[in-house]
Parts: sequence; C-alpha cells; structure tokens
Amino acid sequence: MGVFVFLPLVLPLTAWPVARLAEQHLHPRVATRLLTAVAGVMALCSTVCLALLMVVGTAQLPGNPLPDGWSDPEVREALPYDEVAGRAAIPALLAVAAVCARTLWRHGRVRRRSHRALAALPGTEAAVLPDATPYAYALPGGAGRAGRIVVSTGLLDRLGSAERRALFAHERAHLAARHHRYLLTVRLAAHANPFLRPLRTAVAYTAERWADEEAARTVGDRRAVARAIGTAALLSRGTPAPTLAGFAAPGPVPRRVAALLGTAPPAPRTWPSLFSGVGAAAWTAAAGTAVSALASANSAVTLVVILHAATPL
Repeated sequence: MGVFVFLPLVLPLTAWPVARLAEQHLHPRVATRLLTAVAGVMALCSTVCLALLMVVGTAQLPGNPLPDGWSDPEVREALPYDEVAGRAAIPALLAVAAVCARTLWRHGRVRRRSHRALAALPGTEAAVLPDATPYAYALPGGAGRAGRIVVSTGLLDRLGSAERRALFAHERAHLAARHHRYLLTVRLAAHANPFLRPLRTAVAYTAERWADEEAARTVGDRRAVARAIGTAALLSRGTPAPTLAGFAAPGPVPRRVAALLGTAPPAPRTWPSLFSGVGAAAWTAAAGTAVSALASANSAVTLVVILHAATPL
C-alpha cells in the first residue's frame, strides 16, 4: 500500500485547471459530462482511501472489534501503521456519510413534497401556479411520476411570448437531460472531498449553459433566451433545492447572457484535442482520475489479501 493510499485525497487538485477551461472552451454538454465523471470517480476513490486508512490505522488499537490476527507483527510490517491517520479517518468518514445522507434526504424530500403539492393540478407537463412570487424550475420525476415544469404566474406575467417559449424550452432541456443527476453527483462529490468544490461550481454553470443552448436551438432566437434569463435573474428566487435545475439558478448569469449574445459554442466532441489548453487540462484531470482509481484499487486489493491471510479460519 505505502504512500499510494494517500494519493486519492490530494489528486482532485489535478482537476482544478479543467474546471474553468471547460466552462469557456468546451460545449456545455461535453463539459458537464466530463466534469461530473471526474468528480464522481475522484470522490469515490477518496472515500475508499479514508476507509482503508481507518482499517489500517485502527487495527492495532486496543478494544477494536477487528480480528486479533490483524494486529500481528507481520501484518504491521506489511501495512503502513499510522495510528493518527487511522483515528482521524473515523470522524472524517462519519462526517462524509452524514453530510451526504442529509443531502440525499433533502433532495428526496423536496421532490416528494413538490409532487404532492402538484397532485391536485392537471397532469400536464407544465404546472403553472397562481403565485405572485416569480420562480421557475424543473421538477424531476420518480416513483411513477413524470417530470414537470413548475412556474409561477408572477414570472410568466413579466415575460413576453418569446421569452415564455425560451423559459419552457430551457426547463424541458433540464428534464430531458436529467440535469438534477449531474448536480446531485457533484454536490455529493464536493461533500466527500472539499478539493472537488470547483467542479461542483463549474457543473452548476455548464448544466445551465447546456439548457440555454438547447432553448436557443428550439426557439431559434438566442437574444430572446438571453432576455428571458436576464429578466428571470432579476426577479426569481431560484430553486427549492441546490440539486434541482432552474431557469434563474444562482450563478454567473451575466456570463450566460454574454455567451448567448456572442458566438455559438464549439460543436460537441467526444474528447478535446491534446494540443490545446483545455485539452491538456482535461487529459491531466483524466490522468489524475486514473491514478486515483488505480491507487485505491491497488491499496484495497493489498489490504484484502494481507488481512485475509492474517485472519484465522
């Protein structure tokens, strides 16, 4: 195992350069998928790292519930014995589990409550609520329920016909691409390893840009989408949960408007070219992800083999 067991805790730093470059130079759909995959794998690896440190570092502590054979001198020589790291990994793992569980519970609770609140309305794709407070967001489906667009009359009354079409096209794009899954994944990843927070911020932006571009393609008027976003940002209060996608989600709205008023984004590609800044950053992040996965797998296999041999039958 050696020092490689610690690598997954710091390798997320290799993904920082690609976060900002992907926002600027990749198609939003490609950037969202790439950053979410990197964040998810690295978060999983860092969690495995904490679990391994906990087992290794606490195997020799008195009163532990592990088999006695795991504290033999041969095992101690074969595995790195760091009592401080092992003890520190216990509260770290508990904190990660608690925060992630709370995020999942809140995400599910908001979805369930929202669907129950809309149950009395006609089962159409869009649920227009007679509410003076301006808001609009995509409510994903689940448990036999279809996804719906939730929008208030307070926001619709302040938009023109073209802006309304842009709003509904934007929210349909969120539902069709299941953007809530990307947002939830990167949020959980950031809880598992704080070094992944820049990727969470980047994905929140690229997911909105993805929906912006889909709305512009559907409506055929990029300026109408930009006007709708600007108006909604000034009026709307956002979404009921950070893991839900909304028309005026918190974030760099001026950058979204500028992107719509500027040139169209690059065509979607399966992978950026290595001979570019964003390509080099993406390959660096991919290499860091691969090394993190290999280090976690190598350490886990080594631990299982050695402790299995030390466990009495």
